[in-house]
Amino acid sequence: MNELLWGTPSTLRELLCELVSWDSRTLTKGERTFAPKVAEKLKELDYFRDQPGHLELHDAGLGRQLVTALYKHPEATETIVLISHFDTVWTEEYGVLEPLAFHPEELTKKLMEPAHNADLPEAVRIDLETGKYLFGRGTMDMKMGLALHMQLIEKASVEKWPINLLLTTVPDEEVNSAGMRAAVTELVRIREEQGLTYKLFLNGEPSFSQNPTDIEEYIYSGTIGKIMPAALFYGKETHVGEPLKGMTANFISSFLTQRMEWNELFRETDLGETTPLPVSLQQKDLKLQYSTQTPYRAVALYNVFLFKRTATEVMDLFERVANEAMDACNDRYKIICDREQVTGVGEVKVLRYEQLLEHAVRKLGLEEVKRLKQETLTNDEWDDREKSLRIVDTLMIQCQELAPATVLLYAPPYYPAVNTSNDPLVKQSIELMKKTAKTFGNEVEQIHYFNGICDLSYVNYEDDANGWAAFESNTPVWGDTYSVPFTEMAQLKAPVLNVGPFGKDAHQRTERLHVDSAFVEMPVMLETLVKSMYVVNESLETCVG
Repeated sequence: MNELLWGTPSTLRELLCELVSWDSRTLTKGERTFAPKVAEKLKELDYFRDQPGHLELHDAGLGRQLVTALYKHPEATETIVLISHFDTVWTEEYGVLEPLAFHPEELTKKLMEPAHNADLPEAVRIDLETGKYLFGRGTMDMKMGLALHMQLIEKASVEKWPINLLLTTVPDEEVNSAGMRAAVTELVRIREEQGLTYKLFLNGEPSFSQNPTDIEEYIYSGTIGKIMPAALFYGKETHVGEPLKGMTANFISSFLTQRMEWNELFRETDLGETTPLPVSLQQKDLKLQYSTQTPYRAVALYNVFLFKRTATEVMDLFERVANEAMDACNDRYKIICDREQVTGVGEVKVLRYEQLLEHAVRKLGLEEVKRLKQETLTNDEWDDREKSLRIVDTLMIQCQELAPATVLLYAPPYYPAVNTSNDPLVKQSIELMKKTAKTFGNEVEQIHYFNGICDLSYVNYEDDANGWAAFESNTPVWGDTYSVPFTEMAQLKAPVLNVGPFGKDAHQRTERLHVDSAFVEMPVMLETLVKSMYVVNESLETCVG
């Protein structure tokens, strides 16, 4: 049997450190060059030298690529899709140690020095002194998941496991999941071209703590959803010396934000788990410079987590809350106008983006609306969220007869929730993982919804009532700079599971990976899981006999 490149804890650790050393922060040159490096690394395996067509790079936008690597047994159709992302968040928080953020061995040693050890939280120092943790950006989130999948596909190809593995590693999970959204269409294509049956989507995100002191290890049978309702508030400008001749957007926005923050109407409970409450992610007025003109345009973004609700249901609820907020705003404004004996500028209306768009097309014509949108879309300094808000702003400036108004919309990204906890294969797999973990003296618990947002949101999509329609019609950048392949997602029917290594403090300067979990325990657990899914029939028995 061929000697495995990554078959031991030490060689697997070396692989991880090499992957981490390839700086791949989201939206950097490193993210653009990472996928070809992974492909070259996989070409070191005999299997992909012999089957080069099974190793592919695919466009993921903005010069980025995703990698698919298929190990295909000649007699197997059932396939496990191994999902990971290779982008990381940025590293400013490392301070003077930032040059070592992508060099785990060196960083971990440096943190041992008194000069850098002293300011670490006590819990971090304790972990550091055990020698059981490897520090660095991407060690936990989530290049270890990719390394484990590379090890799996190597071993399967050398030992000729009678099941197919399709490694899929993508960029941009940390911002818009552009990589996974692009991967969806490729997964559908590869399935058809290769005659595959997808049996399981297996993600390798790490085990996240449920609270700051939690040290339990988890397996996840689903992932929480996320959607971002947003609003543009359009008032009436005036000079500060004549405040009652106008209405500030800040005044209007305060009423909606008060009602959106921690609003329990948006909370969902399923399988004994509960979504975090909504909060605002951004609130600002759109004045570009200081002046004595009052701010009459403002925007806000709100984070809403999902279990079962669709985009349509959330928009309906958002509109209800917005109407209640604007009723309160109008009541308060009327009291002020009565007190000051002025007529005021009118009542604040609530409308959806789709209603504003329809009004603008009637007033300005379709071509003019397209031109106005295109001017905004070509601004490279704005991301999809800012472009969404600015499109609404641009249209409202041309439709001021609708003011004062609160315009409701969606801003990217959108992550549908997915859960397959009741699937028999998932139940069987979780029990197997718990049993295997006990052989290492560990207890592993099941979580029904991964609480860190992950790329599993884009497979196994179920929506019989077209609940995504409100997202499409109320997302200003839809079809231009952002889209979600709902139709293809619904074709990727297979249960989901997330099994990954234990670590702590993702997205913090103290991000660290538990070395025994990563290099000793997790390889055994994943191999055990994959081997439990062999389809034993006469043809396969011949192959393995």
